Formats: sequence, C-alpha cells, structure tokens
Amino acid sequence: MSLVSGANVAVWFVLYRQFHEQSGGSLSNTSGIGLMLLLCAGYVFGCAFRSVLPRADVQRICLFDTWLSSVVVGRSVATVAEVCFAAQWAIVLHQLGTMTGAETTVTIAWIIVPLILIAECFSWYAVLTTHYLGNAIENSIWAVVFFLVGIALCRLLPEFHGPVRWAFIVAILGIAGYLAFLMTVDVPMYLNRWRAELATGGKLLHPLEGLRDVSTRWIVTHDIAEWREEIAWMSLYFSMAVWSSLALCVGYSLEDQLPRYRTEPAIVSTAPAAVSTTTERVNAAPVAQHTATIAPVETRRN
Repeated sequence: MSLVSGANVAVWFVLYRQFHEQSGGSLSNTSGIGLMLLLCAGYVFGCAFRSVLPRADVQRICLFDTWLSSVVVGRSVATVAEVCFAAQWAIVLHQLGTMTGAETTVTIAWIIVPLILIAECFSWYAVLTTHYLGNAIENSIWAVVFFLVGIALCRLLPEFHGPVRWAFIVAILGIAGYLAFLMTVDVPMYLNRWRAELATGGKLLHPLEGLRDVSTRWIVTHDIAEWREEIAWMSLYFSMAVWSSLALCVGYSLEDQLPRYRTEPAIVSTAPAAVSTTTERVNAAPVAQHTATIAPVETRRN
C-alpha cells in the first residue's frame, strides 16, 4: 500500500503543477481550484501517512514502535483527511447542482459535511472508550452519506450527456459497490466485535481515561491474524478512495467544459399559435363589421 500511496502523492503533485501553470502561477486567482487542491492534499497525504504507519485504533495495534503510530496521532490525521474528502464531495455536488438548477443535489451537498462531522464524533467515542458500537454507527453514517451522494448523481444524469454522464454512471456504480461493502463486511464486522465484547463482559474506558490510553499506549504486532480483518477496508481506503479524491479535483477544474455536455432543453415554439390567433382576429373583424351593417337594414325592413 505504501507504493500505491507514493503514486497517489506523485499524481497530486502533477495536478498541482498543471493547475499552477494554467492559473499563471497563482492558484488563488483560480476560482475554487486552489481550495480543492488543498482538500485533496489533506486526504491524499493523510492516507499516505496512515498507509506507511498503519494501526487499528480500538485494538491499539500498529506495525512500528514510534509515537507517530499512536492512536491519537493517527486518528487525528484520519479525522482531518476524512472531513477534507467529505468537503470535496460537497463542493463538487454544489457546483453541479447550482449549474443545472438541481435543488435536490444542492440540498444534499449542504448536509454532507455535517453528517460526516457527526460520524467522526462516533469514531472518536469508539476509539476513546473501546466501544465498537461507535465504529458501527460511524460507518453506517458514511453509508447514509454516500447513498445520498448516489441520489444526487442520479438526479444529475438527465442534465448531461456523453462522457460526463458516463462519469456519473461510473461513480454511481462505485458508490453502489462501496455501500455493499459497508453493509455486508465493514458494519457487520464492528457489530460482531461489539457482541463479542458484550459476551466477554469487557470493560469500557472513560473518555478521559481513553484519551490518556490512546496517547501513551500502542502494541506493535506483525501477526497477520491481528490484521486480517483490517486488510480489506485499508486496501480500498488507501487506493480507490484516494483516486476518487483526485478525480474530484480534476472534475471540478473542468467546470468551463461542462456546458458543452449539457442536455439541450426542449424548445417550445408558440409562433404558429400566435399566427393562428392573429389570422382568426383578422378574419373575424370583417364578419363583425358585416353583421353590424346588415342588422340595422333588417330592422328597417321590419
């Protein structure tokens, strides 16, 4: 995973250089792209750090005996990275929703980050207290968030054609796979650990006690059995999730190109109706005049 993370970091630098050159040497003058690159960096570099120094938070296990492997450091890095990732999705969906007038997409964009902040609170609760139920709730919230993201992208499908629509379809399929993984692998894993914890009568830590614990205690282990259940989510997290972060950066930078792929609105012509109405009025006028002329004559005859 370290090699993949190294490649991801290299791609980020390539994007930075390209956008820097396009903006004439000042990303601050480029609307939004500087912020997107910063958020992307938070996620890309955060994931790279965690892939080099992996750890499992609640178990307090890691691969290297260094304070950088402590849970308090790793969880802090993860929190910043995940909020950055959520913010990227929110910005891109807001951009697309505003461009197309899709209110559903804009609404979803506004609630992504607040939901992820709530998820992070549950994550920290699980880490500090060693309560796996917090992890299950955290990942369930992530599932809700990306279910909403999928809805937002589905709403945008009719608004675009060509490669943009296909990009949305690929993203929707990826989200569907991610949701399937969360609901069949990740969340059940934490629920099973929680049930096992209840069965053994495990004692939970007080949050303040847990804060001291995550700051001072880490267990170095290279036993594959200890890491087996972590491998699946880590592999996806440090690869495909990072690639989506980089893709969001690229997609946001193509804002000027998106109008070319907008679906043409239906053009409703009212000209024939107007002509018909005008013709009827013109034809009706002589008839009315003729009637008005004849009526007095008939009256005189009577």
